[in-house]
Amino acid sequence: MKDSSNRAHKSVRRVRTDLPSHWVGDGFPVLSVFSPRTGSKALSPFVLFDYAAPHRFEPSKTPRGVGAHPHRGFETVTVVYAGELEHRDSAGNGGRIGPGDVQWMTAARGLFHEEMHSERFTREGGTMEMAQLWVNLPARAKSDPPAYQDILAARIPRVELEGGHLRLIAGTYRSAAGAETTGPARTATPVILWDGHLEAGARAQLPIPDGYSAALFVRRGKASVAGGAKTIGAGELVEFTPEGTAAQVEALEAIDFLVLGGEPIDEPIVAYGPFVMNTEAEIDQAIVDAQSGRM
Repeated sequence: MKDSSNRAHKSVRRVRTDLPSHWVGDGFPVLSVFSPRTGSKALSPFVLFDYAAPHRFEPSKTPRGVGAHPHRGFETVTVVYAGELEHRDSAGNGGRIGPGDVQWMTAARGLFHEEMHSERFTREGGTMEMAQLWVNLPARAKSDPPAYQDILAARIPRVELEGGHLRLIAGTYRSAAGAETTGPARTATPVILWDGHLEAGARAQLPIPDGYSAALFVRRGKASVAGGAKTIGAGELVEFTPEGTAAQVEALEAIDFLVLGGEPIDEPIVAYGPFVMNTEAEIDQAIVDAQSGRM
């Protein structure tokens, strides 16, 4: 089946519903969309996705969040929709992000960091909504120095769709006419991360290269995907097959959504807590290095 722009539609591989919830620290009540334990190679290079649905926090004198903890072997990507966060890490990086902003932290060979509600948000209270994703690194990049990207909303290009739009955080969007727009995030392997909106009744063909992983998470609303093959609602994720060059979505209600995917990393994955490596021996070394202060 092809559309008028000769893009073959990706099919539905599976739909994730009834997602488990838990708290991360004392600042983020999240839905566990997938994790190293529940994910699959079909989602590579992504290995974890936590979604913190809108949650009201009362004013406090003590910042909430996640205190200093280690990471090695991957990248954390935090997208803020409401509220305000502050980041600080042992490589000397730090930043504050609010609605529409993104933090892209490359742990690589290892660091400690913390993510807390900002001083202002702590003092004033308000609604927090965000998503955090873990992006795997290929073996060749796991020993690179840590890095940090503050990607503020003003730097994120917007592509207009019929009845909606996409914000391109990472990856290149190629229109049917051949125009290309690329997100500002620097990535070790090709990664797609697009933040989108469609009005009720609008349809979109999301151009994703053949062979790439592709998934769509609905934050609000209801959508039909893959030519009506499945219907998904708020808090649900559809995984597409890698075959095909476009993911088809129709908004049955106005929807806000996140598209993620990219070129799969065809390497073994061994994950333990905050470490994502290729072998058990590398995990053991990461634990020793974290405990001995060498991270």
